[in-house]
Amino acid sequence: MTITALTNPRRPAWLATGPDGRPLGVASLWNDTGDLDINVHPAERRAGVGTRLLRAVTEVAVEQGLPHVRTDAVAQGSAAEAFCLARGFRAVLRLTYTRLALDGARATAAAAPGYRLIHWDGTVPGELAETFARSRKAMDDMPMGEAAATPEPWTVERLHYVAGVVAERGDILCTTAAVAADGEIAGFTELVVPGDGAGDAQHYGTGVLPEHRDHGLARWMKAEQINRTRDRFPRLGGLLADTADDNAVMRRVNESLGYRPTHRSALFQLDLNRP
Repeated sequence: MTITALTNPRRPAWLATGPDGRPLGVASLWNDTGDLDINVHPAERRAGVGTRLLRAVTEVAVEQGLPHVRTDAVAQGSAAEAFCLARGFRAVLRLTYTRLALDGARATAAAAPGYRLIHWDGTVPGELAETFARSRKAMDDMPMGEAAATPEPWTVERLHYVAGVVAERGDILCTTAAVAADGEIAGFTELVVPGDGAGDAQHYGTGVLPEHRDHGLARWMKAEQINRTRDRFPRLGGLLADTADDNAVMRRVNESLGYRPTHRSALFQLDLNRP
């Protein structure tokens, strides 16, 4: 087996190949977060491919001074969970995945007095960019179990980068935001729709700034987004969301809107450089 490093300054990757040159598996690492992905061809599993790839990743992570690496795995008895636990990972965050079927009744929610909703696709309009960047702090105190970390500041440049990544892969980033009386964005919710408008769309972030909470903004924004999405993309089958088990508020909002559990997963963390 040969492990070949693939050069990428922000996201280094590794390819495992057999003696005959056939690919066996791949791994990648986000340098800034320590997020790890390992994928091994089903026919090549249980032969040490994942272990060799993990060793290559962790060697680089240690050299870069990363405190840990993390990866997602389906919980409750999956092969990926067993792989992680056998190699010293521990579960630091439990997630429940839910789906809202779009063939049901329209979503309902009371409007919040003193606020208005706005919507856009793709990159945030220029006149809203600064206030939207400020509103992203609404996610800073989101319950994240043991996975909580120092939030990465949001800038206009980072907003543009994220929107660009979604656009480059051909998907549509749809944002609904609540604007307060002073013109500042008080909260937002995001949804990524497949470029062909079919299948299931995926929720990204939803957040309300602390000083604007307890007005029903999260439910109102999500209900409006659900109804707009149903009208705009009639071939969509459903909306997908994943929520930390510790995030009781968002779980209640989603459940009240008709989202139903599909499966559970966990974020597994391998601590590096431990004394």
